[in-house]
Amino acid sequence: MKRGQVSFEYLIIMGFVTFVIISILGIALVYSNSINDRIKIVQLNSCVDKIISTSESVFYSGYPSMATITCYFPSNIKQIEIAEDSIFFTFETSSGISKMAFSSNVPISGSLNSNQGLKKIKIQAGENRTIISPY
Repeated sequence: MKRGQVSFEYLIIMGFVTFVIISILGIALVYSNSINDRIKIVQLNSCVDKIISTSESVFYSGYPSMATITCYFPSNIKQIEIAEDSIFFTFETSSGISKMAFSSNVPISGSLNSNQGLKKIKIQAGENRTIISPY
């Protein structure tokens, strides 16, 4: 009788411990995806802030000013559009496709590729706008 009761209690305890561990792992997985998305957004914000501030500086310096910057593009960027005074990023997160727009105080144009990694970007003042291009 005693052996059967001890074994049954042991199974109950092990079942409870297994349930707790699986629950903690599930919660950790959800939070890790959320943290990865936040890291991507912070990296993207940092890069775009650098691009916009440099393009404003170059624009106000006048033609033929030029600057080269280096910034890191996170993974899963699908598309980058530069139009008049804004930069639009389309990227994939754990919850789906997201779009972010960043505006500039000066007219900008150009194109950038959306590959992941460290990028050198050339920002050059034109007659009436700044031109952004890969270096």
